[in-house]
Amino acid sequence: MKNKKQIGSKNQKKTLQAAVTCGLALSLVLAGCSNGGSGNAPNAQPPATNNSVNNTAGNSEDEELAPESGAKLVVWEAKEQLEYMQALAADFEAEYGVPVTIEELAGGEQGGRLATDGPSKLAADVLTLPHDQIGQAVTAGLLLPNDVFEEETRESMVEAAVMASSYDGVLYGYPKSVETYGMFYNKDLMPEAPQSWDEVIAFAKDFNDPGHNKYTIMWEFVGYYTYPFIGSYGGYIFGDNNTNPADIGLNKEGTVEGFTFLRSLREILPMNAGDVTYDVKTQLFQEGKLALNIDGPWSVAAFKDKVNFGVAPLPRTADGQPSQSFSGIKSYYVNSYSAYPIAARLFANFASNKENQLKNFEMTGAIPTNIEAGEAPAIQEDPITSGFFEQFTNSTPMPSISQINSVWEPLKAAFISVWDDANVEVQQLLDQTVKTIQADIDSK
Repeated sequence: MKNKKQIGSKNQKKTLQAAVTCGLALSLVLAGCSNGGSGNAPNAQPPATNNSVNNTAGNSEDEELAPESGAKLVVWEAKEQLEYMQALAADFEAEYGVPVTIEELAGGEQGGRLATDGPSKLAADVLTLPHDQIGQAVTAGLLLPNDVFEEETRESMVEAAVMASSYDGVLYGYPKSVETYGMFYNKDLMPEAPQSWDEVIAFAKDFNDPGHNKYTIMWEFVGYYTYPFIGSYGGYIFGDNNTNPADIGLNKEGTVEGFTFLRSLREILPMNAGDVTYDVKTQLFQEGKLALNIDGPWSVAAFKDKVNFGVAPLPRTADGQPSQSFSGIKSYYVNSYSAYPIAARLFANFASNKENQLKNFEMTGAIPTNIEAGEAPAIQEDPITSGFFEQFTNSTPMPSISQINSVWEPLKAAFISVWDDANVEVQQLLDQTVKTIQADIDSK
């Protein structure tokens, strides 16, 4: 039985002791610098002694990172991942000699439970969070940075996943799976997916028949699905990779260009924005009356055994640039109150490696964040997953700062207005949208 693991790089070896010892300190510094340290989490401080290395590593080439003596871990995982995680726990114990207990807890509840149970030492050592929840956890001092395996993570994961698992420039997560949307296409209507909007427009000239409810393409007119008309044209919501709410970019040149192009597509989708709903487009796609449906992996089950379909990346822009979708990333995180921070780091890194991401895909269908896993035959030869993964490589993680909640409704209203009203001037509309967003941010 193995109970040690060779550290991946010389740089990791040289920084191991400092990284593990200082990881907590960094979290607490961030907490003190954000909102005056206020928040919903208790003010108790995790003891630094629980996070020290105790001379586990030095500086020699043959250093090994070993779990703490007597280490045992608790991991939270959602119901749909339990079977996979139990198999993973057994593999980890065989590799490191550390027993792992898996406790079922829904993904949406783990962040809240960490805030209440972390300081009282009742929370899991390792948990999963969607990326838009890490900001609050970091500022409350609840997470340890991914410091020991930072270099390995940055090199092996898709850039969007690394960005989404970071806060204020510091990497905390060990990315495990992704979600984004792509373009479902009916192979009986279009044997090959269109590569560009020009191809979509050309197809629509012969296919569209509104009198018989036949349309070429549909998407929902909300910020999540219509973001490609912002990000694909150089626009942005917040500056500094969606971390700076003082810089709202929705009325800048790129967004104006994207909205102007969006309006031009009314010709191939002659419906009011409010009439394009999830139910409408799902039914039309099932009936073979909609050739292209922009949607996510959560809708695959609705079309299996009903439609001969594939999934491809979104159409490229007129100048050949990939379209940028919004994405969500789930990552493993290490509880800063863990009594076994080294073992917990080892588990989070082990669980997110290439082999285990592929096992997760095989058992649950989870789309990997690991670059090599995404290039593996199991993914590339899957006509559905490969399309989503390719789109993910050209995605932008949804903003994780709280100010994004001031954006969704004004942005949706702007999309609907520019689509439904041909007389609206795009620049003036977006200027007003930004004023509305800014006023709501300032009021909170």
